[in-house]
Amino acid sequence: MEVPVMENILSSNDKKAAENKKIFAKNKIFALNLIGSPGAGKTSLLEKTIDVLSDQVKMAVIEGDLFTNKDADRIAKYNVPVIQINTSGGCHLDAMMVAKVLPQLDLSELDLVIIENVGNLVCPAEFNIGEDTKAVVLSITEGDDKPLKYPLIFKEAAVAVLNKVDILKFTNFDMVSARHDINCLNPGVTILETSCQTGRGINEWCSWIKERINSKKNGCNNNG
Repeated sequence: MEVPVMENILSSNDKKAAENKKIFAKNKIFALNLIGSPGAGKTSLLEKTIDVLSDQVKMAVIEGDLFTNKDADRIAKYNVPVIQINTSGGCHLDAMMVAKVLPQLDLSELDLVIIENVGNLVCPAEFNIGEDTKAVVLSITEGDDKPLKYPLIFKEAAVAVLNKVDILKFTNFDMVSARHDINCLNPGVTILETSCQTGRGINEWCSWIKERINSKKNGCNNNG
């Protein structure tokens, strides 16, 4: 009996997501939905991204969190436009939440909007918010079993970032197994190994983003 209710929620969300997508397309903005568990290092990766790209592209950040402004406060120190969305306990951002804050950004002046979703590997994968692409961040401290345990986000994401590789030797994370499982779930997905402590992989990550910004500016498909 609850299935029709879920269908209605997703249908309504998808309509608003399509509107958001049109807004991003109209302004030729590459919109990236950044997803990962709490503690995966999404905000640290964002900070490194801003370090590298802020003098090359015009960017803004939308931060999703349950209750606090802690992540938005961190990003604000980098002098890029940032908007906090608190979900009051909700486990993900939805398209309506994003639509409500977009008017607060000067979209005509932006190349890139990164939306850091609520820390969760499940719900954010189910809700399209109008992004061009989803990116999933998995820290090696979470374990190499997560791709198979939470397959949807690894199927949906165009890029999988395996983060915190600087401490790989202190864990039992099997990089070969993780890469194999991600590739089986999503053949052709880009897999990057990063460390926000050493800087490993950050330039590759930023190059991946910049390629998609340029594609969006040139009117190409950014879904991969």
